[in-house]
Amino acid sequence: MSQGDERGYGGNEPGRTDDAYSTLGGTRQTRTRLPGGDDDGYGRRPARSSRSLIMVVGVVVLLIAAIAFANQGGGRGSDGGNEKKPDAAGAGPTAATGTKPVQGKNGTIASGFAHDEQGAQSAAANYAVALGSADMFEKGKRDGILQATHDPAVVAALQADMGKAYTPDFLANVGLNEDGSTPNGLTFVSRTIPVGTKVTAQGADAATVEVWCTGLVGMAGEGSTKPVTATWFTITEKLKWVGDDWKIESSSQAEGPTPVNGDNRASTADDIAGAVQGYGGFTYAR
Repeated sequence: MSQGDERGYGGNEPGRTDDAYSTLGGTRQTRTRLPGGDDDGYGRRPARSSRSLIMVVGVVVLLIAAIAFANQGGGRGSDGGNEKKPDAAGAGPTAATGTKPVQGKNGTIASGFAHDEQGAQSAAANYAVALGSADMFEKGKRDGILQATHDPAVVAALQADMGKAYTPDFLANVGLNEDGSTPNGLTFVSRTIPVGTKVTAQGADAATVEVWCTGLVGMAGEGSTKPVTATWFTITEKLKWVGDDWKIESSSQAEGPTPVNGDNRASTADDIAGAVQGYGGFTYAR
């Protein structure tokens, strides 16, 4: 669920903080990397919700978005250190600026980030994407995401808080099955797309990174009563160098910056569902 008051990253609970810092190599361009790319190839704040619910969980961006989404009506479905780690994909056709991107993976989440400013920014961007995904609505996948993105010292408490928030009733209100899976015929869309990052504070083994994002959340498919909407928000992650990688110690979220809406014609629910199922995501690197 991800954003501002809508994503579930809220307050000072295990998940984020605010701050800003610069990038290495004199560049502030953010680059993306296709999941299957190599070496240097690079390719939400959801609907508004009640603040009382937002405080239930202060770390998962998506939770609040889903809450606001659930309040709209019914619907169903799911989208579907200095030393780099091995298993890196090869170089892609598009050259990116900055230092060499992350090479390793922890399941489906990028890992093995460089122990520097750019590595911290890459980690923050990729973690924002994972925490804003539809997988956060299924307990087994959610627990895995929290373990992969957070400091081990805060994971247990965070998982317990998430368990209290993602109740069967809550999932049903969002249109999902009681176990968080997607009903047949519809697609639950929940994606966070980083637009840029900056560091606001940095130490030898700590950094605070802001990730400006846009997000998609809603139900797609024939018969959906909750259309997919786009939102804008900024996630602030307080990162700590743990186990030779950057991990989230705490986080927070704020609305915007939000651009003026364009005149694009809204696509049908089926078109959106097809796009979500047909277009994969990216691995983000600085």
